[in-house]
Amino acid sequence: MCAFRFPDSTKSYWRDSLKFGAYPEVNEDMTFDVGIVGGGITGITLAYLLSEYDLDVCVIDARTLLSGTTGNTTAKVTIQHGLIYDELILNYGLEYTRKYYHANERAKQFIHDTILKLNIDCDYKEASAVLYTMESDNNTKLEREMEAYDKLGITAKLNQQTELPFNVANALQIDGQAHFHPLKYLTRLIDHALENGVSFFENSPAVAIDYSKKPIIVLKNGHRIVCDYVVEASHYPFFDGQQLFPLKMYAERSYALLAKTERTVDDMYLSIDDEVRSIRPVNVNGETYMIFAGENHRTGVSNIKMNDRFEKLARFANEHFHLEHIEHRWSAQDYTTLDKLPYIGTITKEKDNVFVATGFRKWGMTNGTNAAIMLKNLILHEKDEYMDIFATYRKMTFDPAMKKLVSFNVEVAKHLITGKFDAFNEKVESLRAGEAMITMHNGQRIGVYKDEDGELYAVDTTCTHLGCELEWNDAEKSWDCPCHGSRFSYEGDVLNGPAVKNLKKRTDVIEKYHLVKQ
Repeated sequence: MCAFRFPDSTKSYWRDSLKFGAYPEVNEDMTFDVGIVGGGITGITLAYLLSEYDLDVCVIDARTLLSGTTGNTTAKVTIQHGLIYDELILNYGLEYTRKYYHANERAKQFIHDTILKLNIDCDYKEASAVLYTMESDNNTKLEREMEAYDKLGITAKLNQQTELPFNVANALQIDGQAHFHPLKYLTRLIDHALENGVSFFENSPAVAIDYSKKPIIVLKNGHRIVCDYVVEASHYPFFDGQQLFPLKMYAERSYALLAKTERTVDDMYLSIDDEVRSIRPVNVNGETYMIFAGENHRTGVSNIKMNDRFEKLARFANEHFHLEHIEHRWSAQDYTTLDKLPYIGTITKEKDNVFVATGFRKWGMTNGTNAAIMLKNLILHEKDEYMDIFATYRKMTFDPAMKKLVSFNVEVAKHLITGKFDAFNEKVESLRAGEAMITMHNGQRIGVYKDEDGELYAVDTTCTHLGCELEWNDAEKSWDCPCHGSRFSYEGDVLNGPAVKNLKKRTDVIEKYHLVKQ
């Protein structure tokens, strides 16, 4: 039985603490100089940057602005992206790794400078970023990362003494980083872009890009937007230009709590142990609350119920910080490329007016901002010294990425093939309110959910992206794809891409159930 009281909603603190303006749907064919698909940190920052030039720009989102991963972040503004620099030096050498560091340092500075320039009240506060381990066996990993910092000129220190209310085996600290309220920051960028003539549209999902002389964004409702340049900033590309992104990235979900605790810390912490924990303070109406995040797993692949993951975070918070109450809980989805570097730039060498930004590996505040700066430079035909390391067509170093590639695609194949032959004997009659099950009907795998009022919803559980079999997410009442991260509501509507088509509703299963009950 759950020992902690959780909010019913899984809406993040960032989204719940602000009121947002509403923007129209696209209801006619249109023409723009630049069409940006995706209303997160990359799309909004890019729109803000381009609004300073003589360009007609639009931003469209499948749902509402800032409702995706950007609205569910932990919002750390830092160049410390977990254990990354030692691995990048090993795989790509010092020069490439230095470019990754400098690109993210540029983004961090851009956020700081923009806040000052626009006088944005977004709870921005400088703090140290700290990687820590509670296991002495992991000390070597931090020592190697420190050596990488020294090679790159990153000022840092190893320290076994932290402000955390528990002992650590070692910690790696970088000063001069920051945290903030990301949506307070980005809504001000939206306002500025609007003042400069940028058009924003919501509830307008894009499903394809037609490519002739100019790229054309094709919307689900049939309308078309003709552009000189199209930017895919939609978290996962809905058009991949034969880049085979499904084979080069994987999706992970993670979970977060905002809680009032007796103990607090001032800095930002991330463990490197198997049980990942991310910790940072948040200013809520003048009081310090804490975010506890972690419990990462591949989307749709988990032997632990999602609600149990929130429970584990709460137990950690209570054990070490003395939990008073939980104010918010939420989750996020992130994509990681096989070599851990984002894809930013033209979709292919040939299609030089269709751009993409994806694969930020949970570090979207700086990677997403850097993507916007780079894409602005590409659109304006300005040189950017970091383009080569993020190119979609870069030559990937396959050690250790090859092992990840093989393991990942074996897992994908398993869900493509074996899931279709699993036997399910559960009967719909046994389903309780608020629960879902997978059952067989006429030889097909069907997902059935019963809401709190006893209403039944049945869908075909075959993902409309590439045909993997979906799994139920009990915490968020969604059907999740273990192959490429698509997510669907219990009614079958797309929540997260790359899928663009809703699941097939199986009303025949519901009708059969009601006939049996009669």
